Amino acid sequence: MKTAMTLQFWGVRGSIPTPGPTTVRYGGNTACISVDLGHGTLLVLDAGTGMRTLGEHLADEDTDIFVLLSHAHWDHIQGFPFFAPLYQPHRMISILPTRMEHTLWWCPTLEQMDGMHFPVTPEELPARVLCPMEKGLEVFQEHGCHVSWIATNHPGGGTGYRIEHAGRSLVYLTDNELEPPYEKATSFAEFVEFCRYTDVLIHDAQYLHSDMPAKHGWGHSLVQQVCQLSVAAEVKHLILFHHDPVRTDDGLDAIQEETRAWIHTQNQHMQCTAAYEGLVVDL
Repeated sequence: MKTAMTLQFWGVRGSIPTPGPTTVRYGGNTACISVDLGHGTLLVLDAGTGMRTLGEHLADEDTDIFVLLSHAHWDHIQGFPFFAPLYQPHRMISILPTRMEHTLWWCPTLEQMDGMHFPVTPEELPARVLCPMEKGLEVFQEHGCHVSWIATNHPGGGTGYRIEHAGRSLVYLTDNELEPPYEKATSFAEFVEFCRYTDVLIHDAQYLHSDMPAKHGWGHSLVQQVCQLSVAAEVKHLILFHHDPVRTDDGLDAIQEETRAWIHTQNQHMQCTAAYEGLVVDL
């Protein structure tokens, strides 16, 4: 079967970059995933510090680049100013509008490049950077791809995406608290329907029961809650994402092993992977 999408993980960490000897295998860069649709079209999910390495990979390629942000917190935009294609005159990069609560933002990735927080301003970038407000997510239809969105439960708001291309599907739900103490933007049942039968679900799994109640309301889910969602939605492959800064490689190994064991008790054939930098998934 022809590959519909190729996913590659460039940053899998949450909140803040965590370099060091205990995070070598899973990586310390923050959220960034590329989705290659083939025919020279690449979607980039979030622009965390992992985006710098992605940019080096793309420097010698001629690819149409579309950036989709889940939200505009620092750990999801800090890699953008270091993205090599921005400094190539022949490149065109489209940044899709970002929803935060009830507001449609223009380009928060560019707003941080104001000369004070970063020395290069948007006007000085050699590449042509677009923010297609009029078409929004409909721009992907021109590339044979359907992208839909759902509001996530996160302080300040956020957006999750379902990407469908050539008969395969991917759901990206990071920075999402499935059972928050504040008013939900989206219910658990609504998330189940949004994720239903998807080939790959990438979901925020930052916390463990031992982190609670101190971090209840911080906008991230428990691993166990994510497992329950994936089973209810009958997804094929669950990828645990947005790892907490305190989580070591050994700790993530244990989470992956325990999660796989729990899924097995549910008589599920679902795959489960704790995301790591360099992970490639073909759909």
